[in-house]
Amino acid sequence: MTVEEFLQQYAAGVRNFAAINLSEANLSGVNLSGVNLSQANLSVANLSGANLSDANLSAAKLNVAKLSGANLSKANLNGAILNVANLVRADLGEAELMGASLIRAELIRADLSGANLSGANLTGADLSEATLRSANLSGTNLSEANLRGALLTAASLEEANLHGAELNRADLGAADLRGTELRQVNLGLANLSGADLSGANLRWADLSGVNLSWANLSEAKLSGANLSGADLSHANLLNASLVHADLSNANLIKADWAGADLTGATITGAKLYAASRFGLKTEGLICEWVDLSPDGDRTQIYRFSKAEAKKFFLQTLPTVRIIVDAPLDQDANLALAFTYHQLAQAYPVISRPPSIEVSDRRTTLTLKIDSDEQLFATAYLAVFPFDDGAIAQKNILTLIHQVKEDAEPIAIKDQYWLEQIAIPLEQVVKILAKVKTEEGLNKAKKDKFFRAPTQIVLTNSSAQALNLYDHPSFGKRLINSSAAIHPAQGIAIKTKKNTRLTTTGLLNFLNSFH
Repeated sequence: MTVEEFLQQYAAGVRNFAAINLSEANLSGVNLSGVNLSQANLSVANLSGANLSDANLSAAKLNVAKLSGANLSKANLNGAILNVANLVRADLGEAELMGASLIRAELIRADLSGANLSGANLTGADLSEATLRSANLSGTNLSEANLRGALLTAASLEEANLHGAELNRADLGAADLRGTELRQVNLGLANLSGADLSGANLRWADLSGVNLSWANLSEAKLSGANLSGADLSHANLLNASLVHADLSNANLIKADWAGADLTGATITGAKLYAASRFGLKTEGLICEWVDLSPDGDRTQIYRFSKAEAKKFFLQTLPTVRIIVDAPLDQDANLALAFTYHQLAQAYPVISRPPSIEVSDRRTTLTLKIDSDEQLFATAYLAVFPFDDGAIAQKNILTLIHQVKEDAEPIAIKDQYWLEQIAIPLEQVVKILAKVKTEEGLNKAKKDKFFRAPTQIVLTNSSAQALNLYDHPSFGKRLINSSAAIHPAQGIAIKTKKNTRLTTTGLLNFLNSFH
């Protein structure tokens, strides 16, 4: 069938041209909307600017075809062969391309928004500055493909193969890259904020300057990767492999990387404010200094030797421990759970439930937190249900006030940490003042368990302990049982001698902060 006959029949209303041979045909600019060209041979055909929207081109041969500027929106191209085809600026929005072959195809600035390319072969394809918003690329072969400046926000690339691909300046915000093959990929200055890269293979990838804030990189393989200057703030790096990775000057503020393997990695100049420093593998770690300032502005630089760096990254998890001189019963357990749940709604730092150990005589509550700065604020809230709590809270505030007002100067490091613990403490004082009158929040105090003597101990990330409060009757078996469960009024710090000793103890505790 000649091109003229084909166009005449289409104009007459015929739409089914399955398996037709139109190789090398000139069909530029024609309207073929809704046409059935499944299994057709259109190799080397000129379809530039043609309207093929809603067309059926499944299993069609379009090798080296010219489709620049063509409208293929919602077209069916499943299983089609488009190797080395020219699709520059083509509209493929919501098109079906499952299992299609687009080896070395030109898709520069093409629109593939919402397109289904699962299982397609795009090896060596040029997708620079292409739009692939919410596209399905799961299981797609994009090895050696050029995606420089491509827009892939919210795209699904689960288990896709991007080995050796070029993704410089690409936007992959909120993209699904779970288990994706990204070895030796160039992602320089790309945006991966909020992306899911859990289990992805990023060995030797170039991620310099990349935005990975809030990204999920748990179990990701990042050995040898270049993450210098990358933004990993709030990122999830749990159990990630960062062996010999370059994290120099990276932003890891509030990143969670417990269990990560940093063997031989370089992190000199990294921003580590509120980043967890426990459970890390740091053998051979290279680190000359880190930035611990809250804003990453280098106002708090810490320099250390190799031995000091190793110690710095082997910290323990800070804890608030409340030891109650009475066994926990079921009613008290329910009351405690309710109270802590309510408090956590207002202050999420204590949203992690405490571990509880109960013996015949005592109960130990241990609250684990992620940073030393939150220790005093967490303790201030955690002791609220107990009769001893008001006295312990008063002692906390009095201690900090006295250190601030002390005539004798304190070290700059102590001043810094004093400010860091004071900020969240001021916040929780205001929070508790607002919520403590809420209905049901004080019901715990009616249970005798919460009137038992307590001991409150803080342990920082350097494993240094501070006895914050110790009731005079704690650990003593009194003849009068009512005295044991109705403790005498606790005494806030009053004497100069006691104040000096306790203040010194606080400063020693702060001095062990990192």
